[in-house]
Amino acid sequence: MTKEPPVTEKYYAGVYWRGRKESVAECARRAERYFRLVAPLDSTWAHWFRKADTLEKSLASRVVPTASAFEELLARKEHRLLDGYMLSLWNGEHSGAVSQFSDATMTNFSCGHASRFTPNVCILNPPAPGDGPAGERIVSASTMTQVLRAMALAWDPDRGVVISESYRDQTWPDKLPPALVGWVTYLSRRRGTVPPLPAPVRVEPVEDLGTLITLTPERFTVDNPAHVELAHHIRQILDQAGLLGPEQFTASD
Repeated sequence: MTKEPPVTEKYYAGVYWRGRKESVAECARRAERYFRLVAPLDSTWAHWFRKADTLEKSLASRVVPTASAFEELLARKEHRLLDGYMLSLWNGEHSGAVSQFSDATMTNFSCGHASRFTPNVCILNPPAPGDGPAGERIVSASTMTQVLRAMALAWDPDRGVVISESYRDQTWPDKLPPALVGWVTYLSRRRGTVPPLPAPVRVEPVEDLGTLITLTPERFTVDNPAHVELAHHIRQILDQAGLLGPEQFTASD
C-alpha cells in the first residue's frame, strides 16, 4: 500500500441546498440519520458534544444523536437561525500535541431555510492529516467519500464537496466560485446527468439521489500539479454539461 505524502493542508466535507422549508422534527430526523451514518466511519465519531466556554463544560454537554434529542435542542432559541435551525458539535477529542484540539472533528448544520438566498448546509471538519494519526486515518479517499455519501443520504442536498482549504483558496481567492469541484464532488440528480469522465476519476451513484465523483484514490493535494489539472479538467466537463450553476455563498459557510 502506497504511503500518503506528508500534508499540511486542511480538508472539509460540505453539502449545500436552498429553498427547502422543513420543520424542527424533519431537521431532527435528518440530523439523526447523518450522525448514524457517519458513526461507523471512525471510532472517534461515536460520541458528540455541544461547544461551550470551557473544555470541562463542553465535555459535560454530551449529545445523544437521536431525533428526539435533536428536536429538543433545535427548538431552543439559541439554535434558531432566521426561519431555520442550526447546531454545532464536536467529537470531544483533545490532546496536548500540536494543539489541544488537533485530533478533534467539528461538524455543524443549518436546516429548514425556505429562502433561496439563505443556504442550508452541513459541514464536517476532520483533523488535518499533518497534525497526527487521526487526520492521517480519516482524510483518505475511502473515508471522506463515505462522509459525503452519508451527508447526501441524510440531507438530500443540491451539491457537495470534499476539498482542501488550500486548493479552494488558491483556485477561487474570492471564495465565490460558480460551484466547487473538489477531491470528491456530489451532484444531485436535480442538476442533471453526469457525463462519462476520464480515468482515474470514479463515478458512483448515491441511491436514486445523485452522483459522487472522486478525482483520485490518493489524497488530493494542491501541491500536486496533476491533481490540480485534473480538477480543472473535470470542472470544465461538468460545466459544459450544465451541471454547475451559480452560487451566492462562500464554500465553507
